[in-house]
Amino acid sequence: MHPQELKSILSAGLLSFPVTDFDAAGNFNRDGYVRRLEWLSPYGATALFAAGGTGEFFSLEMGEYSQIIKTAVDTCDGGVPILAGVGGSTRQAIQMAQKAERLGAKGLLLLPHYLTEASQEGVAAHVEQVCKSVQIGVVVYNRNVCRLTPVLLEQLAERCPNLIGYKDGLGDIELMVSVRRRLGERFTYLGGLPTAEIYAAAYKALGVPVYSSAAFNFIPKTAIDFYTAIAADDHETVGKIIDDFFLPYLDIRNRRAGYAVSIVKAGAKIAGYDAGPVRAPLTDLLPDEYEALAALIDKLGPQ
Repeated sequence: MHPQELKSILSAGLLSFPVTDFDAAGNFNRDGYVRRLEWLSPYGATALFAAGGTGEFFSLEMGEYSQIIKTAVDTCDGGVPILAGVGGSTRQAIQMAQKAERLGAKGLLLLPHYLTEASQEGVAAHVEQVCKSVQIGVVVYNRNVCRLTPVLLEQLAERCPNLIGYKDGLGDIELMVSVRRRLGERFTYLGGLPTAEIYAAAYKALGVPVYSSAAFNFIPKTAIDFYTAIAADDHETVGKIIDDFFLPYLDIRNRRAGYAVSIVKAGAKIAGYDAGPVRAPLTDLLPDEYEALAALIDKLGPQ
């Protein structure tokens, strides 16, 4: 898929990050992952990100990373396009990027580099080297230690034709507006804050109408209904779903660090698609939190 074709696909519709299935021993569960993708694919997501943040990218080793990307590509062949998460050190990110390209991923989500702080020029060099290592389209994820300025993003856009997207996980409105105004239609822009539905209306007003939904993992119908309401400026429906589900959901999610992933895996289990436990250093929901989430999901009705 040409990067510009991918850019066009990512410019509308709902995106999502399938969780990664593990068995009781914490090993990749291919059969469970296939079942998950087969369940989610027909609901109408524009693209799926394999081995993304919600897919516990940070806990994967290279061998199982390859299995995950290959499984996603093979399962969704001819249907929803798969973008692969890549990240870590520059050389590791390049190895993953090239592996994902060989396995048939249609694009990449470049997650923040490793822990160390770096200058703007250093981060830009990291992004440029990854982009130039492949031919497929790349979306850069501005989050945590990756905080590129509009000026550097413009320079990267000139040097890297396959850098086609900007995903914001910072929530810095001034920066988001500056990037959007400076880069214009050169990029496709994606909302990437945890539980992005809460910010969806505000980001649409900024010129960022597309976002990735973690909740799609366990309430796909509601997630699509919510996106449709956002797109149609149906404020009544948006407000009702936020009040009835997302605000009480946030109350559970915010109780512990790392629950942004753990609560999604719990939701998948409640929906009948158990993805197994999260890997350390994350921790699973406590029993009372799990029951509270189950009650919230039950109120939404069949998915």
